[in-house]
Amino acid sequence: MRVALVCKDKPGALQIRLDNRPAHLDHIRASGVVEMAGPFLSETGDMCGSLVILEVETLAQAQDWAANDPYAKAGLFESVQITEWKKVIG
Repeated sequence: MRVALVCKDKPGALQIRLDNRPAHLDHIRASGVVEMAGPFLSETGDMCGSLVILEVETLAQAQDWAANDPYAKAGLFESVQITEWKKVIG
């Protein structure tokens, strides 16, 4: 199943994102379940959230992946929405 994680950063948390970005990218590579991912951008072009598409067996696996993301552990996110997603185009 595919799962979309829509994560919004806390206001003023760009430095937390930048400080934890290498560990976050390592988590993506090491997990082997990320199909695609990238940051949301603010009106000024700064990273302000994340969209991550996972290919997992269960929703619990997606929740575990999200909980172990270094960004989440660093307290970056104001909110995280985890929803099963169906790929139709692309």
